[in-house]
Amino acid sequence: MKTINDINFKDKKALIRVDFNVPLNDDFEVTDATRIHAAKDTIIKILEDEGSVILMSHLGRPKGKQEDFSLKHIVAAATEILGVQVKFVNDCIGETVEQAAANLQPCEVLLLENLRFYGEETAGDPAFAKALSQLADVYVNDAFGTAHRAHASTAIIAQYFDEKCFGHLMTREIESLHKVLETPEHPVVAILGGAKVSSKITVIENILSKVDDLILAGGMAYTFIKAQGGNIGDSLCEDDKMELALEILEKAKQHDTNIHLPVDSITADAFSEHATRDMAAINAIPNGWMGLDIGEKSRAQFHDVLMQAKTILWNGPAGVFEMEAFSHGTISLGKSVAQSTAAGAFSLVGGGDSVAAVKQFGFEDQVSYVSTGGGAMLEMLEGKTLPGIAAILDS
Repeated sequence: MKTINDINFKDKKALIRVDFNVPLNDDFEVTDATRIHAAKDTIIKILEDEGSVILMSHLGRPKGKQEDFSLKHIVAAATEILGVQVKFVNDCIGETVEQAAANLQPCEVLLLENLRFYGEETAGDPAFAKALSQLADVYVNDAFGTAHRAHASTAIIAQYFDEKCFGHLMTREIESLHKVLETPEHPVVAILGGAKVSSKITVIENILSKVDDLILAGGMAYTFIKAQGGNIGDSLCEDDKMELALEILEKAKQHDTNIHLPVDSITADAFSEHATRDMAAINAIPNGWMGLDIGEKSRAQFHDVLMQAKTILWNGPAGVFEMEAFSHGTISLGKSVAQSTAAGAFSLVGGGDSVAAVKQFGFEDQVSYVSTGGGAMLEMLEGKTLPGIAAILDS
């Protein structure tokens, strides 16, 4: 796996695919610069080698060239974070861009305009990729969040470069997932949460043989409980996936994998922060009530499982954590994962909701690694080869 450390960038121009798809407020100010910070050490490495950097990214899902989605809005934040004045050019291909790239001096940084202003980007158009490639000597992919897309700047462009590599962020992402899926220290515990079994079927099937314990929480747990004859009241359930749930439980036995389902639930008489709340055994929830979080007995059981772990994968919350009343199960999981990590386990957290939860509740610095790519990580957990990774590994 060729990484940025394998290349000396002195007097070379590096074209880096970064993921600067950051949130902006109504004044077009960056409200969460995590993704810019994540790319910093890759950019700094090249500048310290006395190379120059050309950054390309998308922002949002514009329909054509929309001012609201211009990357000019992040120049100030990027300049402050990198400690280097970031130059900006208001296009990403064409004569103006080629001139700006040609004039770039060692230790300078140039940011191109939003790649998705061109439909050719998401279409994976070879001519568009080739036009981008003519701006630099080396291609660096450091955008894990888009690595599962076969876009021009993430997968197609690599073929036009003799020198290409992964940036530090991509390297960390790949190595962390490899450590969990391919070379883990046992016992391995996976926590899968979230609303639906259907969105995690492929993940469950791919990791069943690789983990010792699988904790199933969140809305998806109720499909498993109902499939086994439990009464789940008005809780979320995918009735058409109940047979599949039973098959998964049977496959787990064949792999000697322990599946841990919640035993109790915090219930509510409506899907609302202000609903009347109660507690019930998860297989005896009264009609008219729904489970929105795991109860204290489940939290204690899951804690015991996690404290035995040497490797932990966490994807998905335990309940409707966005509502304070139903956030305590997810917070409890976070505390248990953090405590196990402090005791020596390697913990990887990934997926939009679980990443949001660890940030919201302050666990970000208490786990081993927080993935930056929700969809990309999910596809790797499903056993898929990501186009943005294959483009560099296969060349």
